[in-house]
Amino acid sequence: MTITTDATLDRAQFGRDWEDWHREHETRRADPLGFFAITGLHFLDAAPVTLPDAPGSWSLGDEGAVVELADGESLEVDGATITGRHAFGTIAERGGLTLRFTDGDVTGAIELAQRGGHTIVRPRRADHPFLADYAGTPTYVPNPRWRVAARFRPFASPRPTEVGAAVDGLTHVYDAPGELEFEWRGESFTLTAFPGKSAGALLVLFTDATSGLTTYAANRSVSVDAPDANGWTIIDFNRAVNLPCAYTDFATCPLPPAGNRLPIGIEAGEKTPLARVHAEQALVVPA
Repeated sequence: MTITTDATLDRAQFGRDWEDWHREHETRRADPLGFFAITGLHFLDAAPVTLPDAPGSWSLGDEGAVVELADGESLEVDGATITGRHAFGTIAERGGLTLRFTDGDVTGAIELAQRGGHTIVRPRRADHPFLADYAGTPTYVPNPRWRVAARFRPFASPRPTEVGAAVDGLTHVYDAPGELEFEWRGESFTLTAFPGKSAGALLVLFTDATSGLTTYAANRSVSVDAPDANGWTIIDFNRAVNLPCAYTDFATCPLPPAGNRLPIGIEAGEKTPLARVHAEQALVVPA
């Protein structure tokens, strides 16, 4: 990996690349059935729960999650249509299924997932007002000085790391492959890293001195490219983004490990969103 310094960086190209990246990021998360379309969060147990905005009566038992669909109701999963009663069996931790439905002219989905040892269902509807009203997330002006060289220090073996969640009473456990060390203005800092989306890539959850002031209080995340053969990579804090819990009460996002609460202000990346879905504002579709 070539570590580009501020002195050799094409600042104009850096700005264009950042704009392209953030535009694509905004487009992805405003998907019609993405997190901005979530209308509720339901924890399943033995007592059936009927969703006000999606098909089925849902419960949890020996067969795992079970849905009872009324006459005229159906769900689609992996191209197959489900009607009547259906048991989904065991779902692995952090695993899940996406079940699609239609309600008149409206498309929707139900996320059936396992989070922190709990089985949850989260309906999503393309007609959610928050999705239609979303006007973008404010950001700091991108600045190359927030690109910092970091050394990856792998653990001897992945270290199970328990963290809190945006939902009270819920915890997550991730296998951390190691730590990232970087320097800022003569001080050294260490961040626990979790696995990223591609082979060798890393993900860092963090807060800093701006959290709760100009940036979302609970967490932000930044993706980090796989380290080179010598363990070096770049943390580009300009690409620090909000997790879904910054926008909705219906997210179960992980919180940063205790050691990832930086005492410095990371004045880069995304700021606090302009709007948020609160649980009492859940969409209810009239009968």
